[in-house]
Amino acid sequence: MRDLKKSLLQDLANCVVEMEEERVQEVASRYIENKFDALEGINEGLAKGMEQAGQLYEEEEYYIPELLMCSDSMYTGLDTLKPHIVRSEESEKYKAVIGVVEGDTHDIGKNLVKIMMETAGFDVIDLGRDIAPRDFVEKAKEIGAQIICLSTLMTTTMVGMEEVIKILKKENIRDQFKVMVGGGPISQNFADKIGADAYTNSAGEAAKVAKELAWEGTQC
Repeated sequence: MRDLKKSLLQDLANCVVEMEEERVQEVASRYIENKFDALEGINEGLAKGMEQAGQLYEEEEYYIPELLMCSDSMYTGLDTLKPHIVRSEESEKYKAVIGVVEGDTHDIGKNLVKIMMETAGFDVIDLGRDIAPRDFVEKAKEIGAQIICLSTLMTTTMVGMEEVIKILKKENIRDQFKVMVGGGPISQNFADKIGADAYTNSAGEAAKVAKELAWEGTQC
């Protein structure tokens, strides 16, 4: 069974990379029929495939049309796997605001992180894409969020992440929120430079780190 699971996870990833929207549904259905964990199917199958597609985009082997077709395949797989996710209840008290910073409309990574965080029990408010720094802060204050998650795929919009933190500091509320950053051009060095609380490079890791940060926030 372990070999079958490994094979199906690889097939899920391949379907995304190869833009096989019809086949990914078949593979995802077979994965569920064998009672394998749906969340792992998303994280280790579909998400891995999307990461590979993103790498091909960075290497200029894929362009925007191919990347969009890959994302269509990923979302088709998600539609099959999501209803079978076993959700955690222990973090229901935690709230997060998530969005893509102003100037950027690439939201595939953000959407994956949202799914993973919701599965981990978070109440996630998704602001969408091309979001002004001030809007992140205002929504976080409005709902009493513990975490603000900022995403971008473009180097030209990374400054928006730093601006969110500057606004929090200016209003003397920086210690009320944990700020997470992620996306293609983001690095740990950049996160440290702007004073973010965490940087993650995968959706699964983001959900895990978010839970740790939210827990830390309640202990302060």
